[in-house]
Amino acid sequence: MSNEPVITLSADAWAAFLAGLYERDDRLDVRVPGEAYARSETVDAYVFSGHAEALLSADVDGDVWGTLEDLDETAADEQEAWAKIRAFYLERGCVLLRVEGLNDPGDAEEPEEWIVTERLARRLGLPVPAR
Repeated sequence: MSNEPVITLSADAWAAFLAGLYERDDRLDVRVPGEAYARSETVDAYVFSGHAEALLSADVDGDVWGTLEDLDETAADEQEAWAKIRAFYLERGCVLLRVEGLNDPGDAEEPEEWIVTERLARRLGLPVPAR
């Protein structure tokens, strides 16, 4: 689906993006230069996953099958399941955040794909594509 709203980040851009965030009182926000933040407010992929609608990641368990079940859908394999999950959320105004280069090039690991609301993506400064 070429008209999907996709934000693509390199592994370095992903790391910089996460490092530029903090979580306080279950709210993600962008760090302000010169401000002090507690170590407990650090955001990594695991913390970010708590704010994603769904995800497919080699490093963080996004529970694809549980998410599919929540949508009252079934699938023959994980690839079909993820396609249905993506379609469900993208039809509802979410965006797909794809991270490239995290896995070894010859590795057949699953892609890094995160689904977030468009509102969250904009608030965190991600370059949301026009629909």
